[in-house]
Amino acid sequence: MNFYEKRPAMTADERLQVVGWLDLQRALVRRKLEGLAAADEHRAVFPTSPLMTPAGLVSHLRWNEHLWLNVIFLGEPEESNPGFRKEPESADWRVDGVPLAQLLDEYDAQWAQSNEITAAHSLDDLGKDAEFRPSLRWILIHMVEETARHLGHLDTMRELLDGQKGYY
Repeated sequence: MNFYEKRPAMTADERLQVVGWLDLQRALVRRKLEGLAAADEHRAVFPTSPLMTPAGLVSHLRWNEHLWLNVIFLGEPEESNPGFRKEPESADWRVDGVPLAQLLDEYDAQWAQSNEITAAHSLDDLGKDAEFRPSLRWILIHMVEETARHLGHLDTMRELLDGQKGYY
């Protein structure tokens, strides 16, 4: 897949550009993990971040989208998202024994659901959370930032794990 061609058109409207850039970042998460050895899926490479593994990061990205779009924007119960649990801390990162392929499929399913939510609402619609009511536009731009930031972590992890590197 030529990811350069997956960028949104430079003249696309705001919605197509924001969703297009987010979709590209999401696709690159999967791309960065192609060919990763099974032994490295749950291997931490940052000494002070033992939960930041390729598998843990994919789980976190999935649950982070759920948090913003399902819980904060749609108003679904916080209990539906492990990121809100007090114990264990960082529950959305804890995926020991869960295959990376399963986590990627779950991320893809959340991606599809997030895009359905986005398509059904105006970018100006506000979240349902009682205290924090960002617009859908704000959430989507934050998702681009969050996904791209963690994609950079994956770049570094992959290089440290097996030497694979590259812009795409």
